[in-house]
Amino acid sequence: MDKTKEYSNGEVTIVWASEKCIHSAICVKGLPSVFQPKERPWIKIDAASTEELVDQVKKCPSGALSFFMNGNNDKTKQALETKVEVLENGPLLVYGTLKVTDKDGQEETKNKTTAFCRCGASNNKPYCDGTHVKNNFKG
Repeated sequence: MDKTKEYSNGEVTIVWASEKCIHSAICVKGLPSVFQPKERPWIKIDAASTEELVDQVKKCPSGALSFFMNGNNDKTKQALETKVEVLENGPLLVYGTLKVTDKDGQEETKNKTTAFCRCGASNNKPYCDGTHVKNNFKG
């Protein structure tokens, strides 16, 4: 069952889709005062500025975290500069707007950080699903 929660500070609303989370902990490492997975609620939205929250959410590799500005009827996300980063023992992160064509020719536009599997064991290929942690992938 897909579990989605929203956290708002009045200016911005962070949306968390638990089923998409690959537990990269990028959010926790980037803003530990906000993202506290052992606490309930786990997102302490008032512990950082709106700008800091938005910047951190944009770094989420799975898309489990997203945001929209309150009072803005256009909930589309802005395009990011394209950048590629290899995470040690983890996925290949691609930041920015990109079009992904799967093996069946289906196209999907990604407009934020996208995590691609490097270990080969993901059940959601070509995307990372966090299996690399369970399998102790090194690379």
